[in-house]
Amino acid sequence: MQILEELKFDSNGLIPAIIQEVGTNEILMVAYMNKESVKKTIETGRTWFWSRSRQQYWCKGDTSGHIQNVKEIRYDCDADALLVLVEQVGVACHTGHKSCFFRAIDTTTGESVKIADPEITTL
Repeated sequence: MQILEELKFDSNGLIPAIIQEVGTNEILMVAYMNKESVKKTIETGRTWFWSRSRQQYWCKGDTSGHIQNVKEIRYDCDADALLVLVEQVGVACHTGHKSCFFRAIDTTTGESVKIADPEITTL
């Protein structure tokens, strides 16, 4: 795949992937991909990532059933970040929240603020 040579992976061979829901434009999560997980994502139409902590590949939803069907993959002007537009089935966050971005920093106090309640979905 020609695109794998065009993308700029970091010194660890990784590129950040921002996952966005195609219908709502909500940012769901950020994870890392390497060349092989980008290739698997393109080939299967589902999101594949490289786990930095476990040092292994994982396909979103294989365990939870909360899969991400890839609709489009974009890359930025420097070719060092991906934006993956998906159709999310279930929730995206392992905590049960729809998005991993369910907390904010209050800009007047510097304190953490919860901005959404968990949306736990069972299959």
